[in-house]
Amino acid sequence: MAGNKETSDLKTSVEGRNLVMERTFAAPRELVFKAFSESDQLADWWGPQGWQTENRTFDFKPDGVWHYCMRCVDKEQGDFYGQESWGKAVYKEIDAPEKIVYSDVFADEEGKAVEGMPEVQVTYTFLEQDGQTKLKAQNQFASEETLQAILDMGIVQGFSSQLGKLDNHLKRAE
Repeated sequence: MAGNKETSDLKTSVEGRNLVMERTFAAPRELVFKAFSESDQLADWWGPQGWQTENRTFDFKPDGVWHYCMRCVDKEQGDFYGQESWGKAVYKEIDAPEKIVYSDVFADEEGKAVEGMPEVQVTYTFLEQDGQTKLKAQNQFASEETLQAILDMGIVQGFSSQLGKLDNHLKRAE
């Protein structure tokens, strides 16, 4: 499975069990990195449009845990309204302001991984380009089949929506 696509300002490519998504922001790298590394900022924009994020735990350091809940607060989203989606990330590597690496799983309210749901290894790279920042998200799954299942769940559309919220957050933060 391989392919390249562009959704709004988001460029995506699939190679084997890896999904790469890239977008450039009109903001300095340090500002974009802080949006990922400070709990209040991350909660302000993380999740697709119409969803709000609560950070239950946020320990931004290697081996630190980020346990969060995204809740749909948009009545226009029909059956999704009121739903919760819990996740848990464990940070593996942090090289400010250039890179963040973590593992991410679907979790329950207590932070236990949900059985049968995939784990993804995520690497964010923040590249400075003439006062702008190119964000590269590399997502590695256990298999091509797992990646396909996540693609079918709408990861690209959700991430694109989420990065739209990040763009608005960065404009307010400047």
